[in-house]
Amino acid sequence: MIPDPKTLQQAIVTFSDAAKAHDYAVARRWPNGVECPKCGSKDVLYMGRYRRWKCREKHPSPQFTLKTGTVMEDSPIALGKWLIAMWMLANCKNGISSYEIAKAVGVSQHSCWFMMHRIREAMRDVEIPPMGSADGGEVEADETYVGPDSRKMHKSRRVKLAAERGGYSWSTWSGVTPGKTAVQGILDREGRRLRATVIPNTRRDVLQEEIPRNVVRGSRLYTDDHPSNMGLGEQYIHEVIAHTREYVRERVSTQGIENFWSLLKRGLRGSYVSVEPFHLDRYVTEQVFRFNNRATKDNKVNDADRMALVVSQVAGKRLTYKDLTGKEGETEPF
Repeated sequence: MIPDPKTLQQAIVTFSDAAKAHDYAVARRWPNGVECPKCGSKDVLYMGRYRRWKCREKHPSPQFTLKTGTVMEDSPIALGKWLIAMWMLANCKNGISSYEIAKAVGVSQHSCWFMMHRIREAMRDVEIPPMGSADGGEVEADETYVGPDSRKMHKSRRVKLAAERGGYSWSTWSGVTPGKTAVQGILDREGRRLRATVIPNTRRDVLQEEIPRNVVRGSRLYTDDHPSNMGLGEQYIHEVIAHTREYVRERVSTQGIENFWSLLKRGLRGSYVSVEPFHLDRYVTEQVFRFNNRATKDNKVNDADRMALVVSQVAGKRLTYKDLTGKEGETEPF
């Protein structure tokens, strides 16, 4: 088994060798032995000359490669370039632009942009257990808005956006800030795990649908004094912090999730600059992955661990260019 590279320099040396890159990815995708992605059988024959396997069970398309059934499927880009891109995206705290990675690995920016969104799909948590606990586990919930700041725009753009969005005044009844996209986050203080989701608005029915879905009833829930958070006391030990007067009151605060918002917005403003609302959920997924797999006092996670986790999650997920762009007739980049 190829050992985990510990630094970017070691990763480049390891993954620039096609055989080592292949062995590294195979060991992380199939830690218990190679399985056929169609039927799950381990009765497979390896054809080393072509770096592919043939399943001995009888079914259509018995041959498969490492990329089959993963986010890399049908990609002509070399595996080594994929692995370098995964390393950089998983370990750059504030994100990294597709222009930077494209220049580093030697592909077009258009192709790299598509690669990075597929890697973000691999970073998505398939299943996270509910947060909190029935005996009063502590959970923070908060929401934020992502989008352009009208105060920093040129007047012509501000007028145009105002016309498209119907003005910039915030309406509490609609729960929508024109020109911005709402994101809701829930943080489990005990497990230090976080979920963040792009939501259509911050109305009560939306916020209070997500919280019961993700938080165990009976947990100690901390939120700000947003009107949409009122009424949660029937299911939770709900305590509110009013940010107009204070930010911390004994154990009551939302500072943990505010920390995540600062990381998210720093990456969006500094590395990605302009993100369409249609794609925002994928950028949120990327930052959530790094936040949930960061090094802490109780969890000594390093760059190699994050990289291995991404590679172990590439299977069973697929993102086509049509699904990514939402457009018919788009030509897939190479």
